Amino acid sequence: MRPSFYPRLVNGPFDDPGLFVPFLLEKRAVMFDLGDIHALSPRDIHKISHIFITHTHMDHFIGFDRLLRQFLGRDQSICMYGPKGFIQNIEGKLAGYSWNLVKHYGYRFSLQVSEVHPDHLITKEYLCRNRFLPDQKDIKQPFNGILHQEAALSVCAELLDHDIPCLGFRLQEGFHINIMKERVAKLGLETGPWLNEFKQALFSSQDPHSEFEVKCGKNLSIQKRFVVGELAKQIALITPGQIVAYIADVAYSKSNVEKIVKLAQDADHLFIEAAFLEEDRDIAGEKDHLTAWQAGRIAGMARVKQFTPFHFSPRYTGREHLLEKEARQAYDYEITKLQYI
Repeated sequence: MRPSFYPRLVNGPFDDPGLFVPFLLEKRAVMFDLGDIHALSPRDIHKISHIFITHTHMDHFIGFDRLLRQFLGRDQSICMYGPKGFIQNIEGKLAGYSWNLVKHYGYRFSLQVSEVHPDHLITKEYLCRNRFLPDQKDIKQPFNGILHQEAALSVCAELLDHDIPCLGFRLQEGFHINIMKERVAKLGLETGPWLNEFKQALFSSQDPHSEFEVKCGKNLSIQKRFVVGELAKQIALITPGQIVAYIADVAYSKSNVEKIVKLAQDADHLFIEAAFLEEDRDIAGEKDHLTAWQAGRIAGMARVKQFTPFHFSPRYTGREHLLEKEARQAYDYEITKLQYI
């Protein structure tokens, strides 16, 4: 079955963090962290609609400038989320440039920036043609763990500790819809944009007895009407949704471990930092990072199906296999323990 999300780390395990997640059959993607993003093509960058930042240490946020440069000539809004202090840091970035000419731009590019606190969110809008001066009215709303939600997916967050507030994330598909193309063809239909529209109808719980009009083929020459529920039975296989979790830069503490395990529970793919080997756990503790053993143990406790350790310390250059091996051993150890509980 084809997944809906295709997550990939932008850089190698020793380089700046950043997870790019494009969506199947959509010109759309989300990002987790914004380290150096020069490896992303402009075409990929332009797909990004939402960005989730764990914290604003330079290696997690230096890519903001390149992203901003790529979007200046576009009519688009980007939603960004980060921990306490995020709004101030965004404003500091924007204040580093002169914006006297943007008032002449004809497009509406804006940033919707939300700062995450334990029990509330604060959101501000920054409009390009207003020289990125913020709307003076802060929007404050309750925070219940969900940062973004739409018909097909949601993004949840947990506040973690890295000696400063740091966020962990969970991207979850509501449910997965696999279109069986051979059955589409048997109905005399062709694949096309209508399939995304049909999926959205299912994701939004459209009345299964209502009608859905299919327009496809060259110049939309094929036009047919179907009952939503009956069409779903004929061409769609519906299964539990895909889950991707992302953890970068956290201290190994009881509180952090409990929150991460809850956030990553049963994920299809967990991306988790593993900065040091267990033999250097004292250094990891001083720097509020995880060891590979700790990362693998957390992945096992959360029963994730697949995990990728990353954000390795450069001290292990040429020895990344040791970090990967240690993380895998810890994961296997925890999974074996859980089988006997």
